[in-house]
Amino acid sequence: MAEKKSDRTRAAILAAARERFGADGYERATIRAIAADAAIDPAMVMRYYGNKEKLFAAAADFDVRMPELRDVPKERLGEVLVRHLIERWEEDDTLRVLLRTAVTNEAAAERMRALFIGQLTPAFQQAAIDRPDVRAGLIATQALGFALCRYILQLRPVVDLSTDEAVAWLGPTVNRYLTEPSPNQE
Repeated sequence: MAEKKSDRTRAAILAAARERFGADGYERATIRAIAADAAIDPAMVMRYYGNKEKLFAAAADFDVRMPELRDVPKERLGEVLVRHLIERWEEDDTLRVLLRTAVTNEAAAERMRALFIGQLTPAFQQAAIDRPDVRAGLIATQALGFALCRYILQLRPVVDLSTDEAVAWLGPTVNRYLTEPSPNQE
């Protein structure tokens, strides 16, 4: 029973931390405010997470859950990847919190870099895509730019796009990043 209560407490702390970091950013978010949002004593936050940096790391932990790309037809790679990334953004607000915080906090920015390069690059390597780190970086420009405009800035035309419309617009660009020969190759 105690285990279940501690799991619920941890979940409440993480949910409150994601909300608070997302709303206030890393610098302005406080342990006291997060504890108040979770309706617990600040000492409990410290007991479970140690400090604000560790709490942020736990709250910003995100797995892109990259799809298997090896068997995807070359002409559909961008479409499959864009659809997957949009669905991940939509189902889990952790990336939104991380993106909002990464703009003003170096630790969050490093986490975002590690997330995109660290999770996209191996998936591209497994799919035998050349220059996977460069391609992952270029795809991050599209994914993060789209996410910034849709979820943070809430640019109305981008917010109003259905997933299918967004995939139709972004898929070809991402497909180009994945499949076109490197400009430095002859």
